[in-house]
Amino acid sequence: MKAVVVNPHAKANVEVIEKDVRPLKSGEALVDVEYCGVCHTDLHVAAGDFGDVEGRVLGHEGIGVVSQIADDVTSLKVGDRVSIAWMFHACGRCEYCTTGRETFCRNVQNAGYSVDGGMAEQCIVTADYAVKVPDGLDPAQASSITCAGVTTYKAIKVSDVKAGQWIAIYGCGGLGNLAIQYAKHVFNAKVIAVDINDDKLALAKEIGANMTINPTTDGDAEKIIQEQLGGAHAAVVTAVSKQAFNSAVDAVRACGKVTAVGLPSETMDLNIPRLVLDGIEVIGSLVGTRKDLEEAFQFGAEGKVVPVVQTRHLHEVQDVFEEMEQGKIQGRMVIDFHQH
Repeated sequence: MKAVVVNPHAKANVEVIEKDVRPLKSGEALVDVEYCGVCHTDLHVAAGDFGDVEGRVLGHEGIGVVSQIADDVTSLKVGDRVSIAWMFHACGRCEYCTTGRETFCRNVQNAGYSVDGGMAEQCIVTADYAVKVPDGLDPAQASSITCAGVTTYKAIKVSDVKAGQWIAIYGCGGLGNLAIQYAKHVFNAKVIAVDINDDKLALAKEIGANMTINPTTDGDAEKIIQEQLGGAHAAVVTAVSKQAFNSAVDAVRACGKVTAVGLPSETMDLNIPRLVLDGIEVIGSLVGTRKDLEEAFQFGAEGKVVPVVQTRHLHEVQDVFEEMEQGKIQGRMVIDFHQH
């Protein structure tokens, strides 16, 4: 089979190679991959930012159809359409797994990072951790929900924003445009979209943002939000920028909550008196559980959330990685494994 693997000596740190699939073990299923989205985390993994994983098959936004199951598998059957998500496998026994926080399991395995992922013609999954895709959800769009969708859905859940309240979404790219849709159409919040790219803000407005701010031309987002709205009730930061995190903390009102999703390598500044005197909460949110993904898929199937995706051929994968690195991508690029 063809697979996209990490190669630090190749263009964009990735290359397409021929690779064999090993036989299935107990509890596993083989998936014929239809689509796999390209996520910013794939760039970090390929660049070695999280450690050297040369030769690893990338991808954690995979969607495909089960073609084979191990003898002991009961949760899936051949023909099921399922996800290949970042949350690939956890121990199932620890304090995190048994309290609905399985993404924080200390022995978690992540697709396309600690185990081979979905950016290949076939992928082995742990059957109990592959989430079924509901009928009526386009598989190419489902690929985006597998990571970007469930991540932002969970982040807005964690932000505790209520219907009618204001939430600021910092960064309106692949994650942000889904965050806007979940916040608006699922949680019934009012949305402020903040980005330094006018194209992304135009898309944000189109998909439901009530207010858009470009800090490079409109002025400091936090000042505008405080002056016009008295502060946001919550903020979700998907932008990979220290400035966005700092601005979000200053943009929320007293008792507001800032949910961190983007992964810049810098540290953020926290004004301690502001944190204490205004009861500000800053919390990290990491993808979502299998249950979160099931819910996120369902809202996609109901048409409340429509991922903006563009399919690309497998042979273009290095170009896609370069375009993402340069910030040229609108919505989500998805590798289509039907085409070569």
